[in-house]
Amino acid sequence: MKEDNKVKKTVTRAPKKAVKTKEVKTSKVDAKESKETLLEAKKPVKKQSTRRIVKKQKEEIEIVKKSVEFSLLEVIVIVLITGLVVSVASGLIVYNNYDKINVTNTINPAELDEFYENYNKIINNYVEEVDKQELLDAAISGMYNYLGDEYSMYMSKDDTDDLEEQLTGEYTGVGIEITTVVEDDNQYVQIHRVFKDSPAEAAGLKTGDIIKAVDGEEMKDANQVSNTIKKGNKESYEITYVRDGKENTLILTRKKVLINSVSSEVYDNVGYIKIDTFSATTKTQLLNILDNFDKKVTSLVIDLRDNTGGYLDTAYSVSDLFLEKGKIVYQLKDRNGNITSYKAQDGVYRKFNKIVVLINENSASASEILTLALKESAGATVVGNRSYGKGTVQE
Repeated sequence: MKEDNKVKKTVTRAPKKAVKTKEVKTSKVDAKESKETLLEAKKPVKKQSTRRIVKKQKEEIEIVKKSVEFSLLEVIVIVLITGLVVSVASGLIVYNNYDKINVTNTINPAELDEFYENYNKIINNYVEEVDKQELLDAAISGMYNYLGDEYSMYMSKDDTDDLEEQLTGEYTGVGIEITTVVEDDNQYVQIHRVFKDSPAEAAGLKTGDIIKAVDGEEMKDANQVSNTIKKGNKESYEITYVRDGKENTLILTRKKVLINSVSSEVYDNVGYIKIDTFSATTKTQLLNILDNFDKKVTSLVIDLRDNTGGYLDTAYSVSDLFLEKGKIVYQLKDRNGNITSYKAQDGVYRKFNKIVVLINENSASASEILTLALKESAGATVVGNRSYGKGTVQE
């Protein structure tokens, strides 16, 4: 690219230099000096010499013009040659590093003929009407299932929206996390968690309350409640819930709710931090907690039990808060066996005399990265059951 810029500069400036009449002026000076020389010699050929000088000027101008044309042609040739050289060099670089380049293979349309044929047969001839989108979802899901990898899967739009919502760290709703409970022959929707600073918390809803109805419609499934409130076209909803056997009704208005992924407590000089997931807002929440810890808090317990992971870069940035600059956070090995190390960049945000990490069999992925980073690079003590054991990274 540097060579190309030089050529461009040359092309830009070349006409300006050629247009200048410095050489023509020099010719005029020469003509004047010739005239003075002839007068001193007292040669009676003044008119003839003048004609010759004028003619010489014209010849010089023609020479300048020809040199300008030649220079432009020369520059064009240089540009073409440079472009050819760069193209050849680029080709060699690509050829020599072909195995390191991620090449996307395009499928031959003819290879999909069988798929189209069977898809059309089902849509047009099956005895019952088939939902086209669900059929496509099943087909795509089948391709991922073929891989035999438990971490490679096709998610429906609703599942994807729920996951992205959780990882983003905020959503528009009333601020409750709900689950479907089945007991004997009964099925109901129960509140699993109430988010802080949410409409649900302000209205007094609590963990364990049972959602019986929304806007008078009976609810038996958590997805039904979620779709009605989050995806509805209203801003406020009437919630009927049961607590201690008593039925109650209230109105909740949707708003943007922060999904709290970090909570904390202080016991004497020990700070306790529970991280539920590694979302986009986890580091910010953790920093607020660390800033609010009194200076007397000299030891730290980080609870990662039942934390199934989240964003890899969040696990990295959280680890960076406790590790010295240059310490390894994690390492990745690609399909070719090449290992890349990711090290702490900013250094320790706040140092603690002792750090203990709590894990269990459901601590996975990003949780395991933070656990190992703190253990190997910060001398933390790990307590609990063997973690899930997810040693792969996906997107």
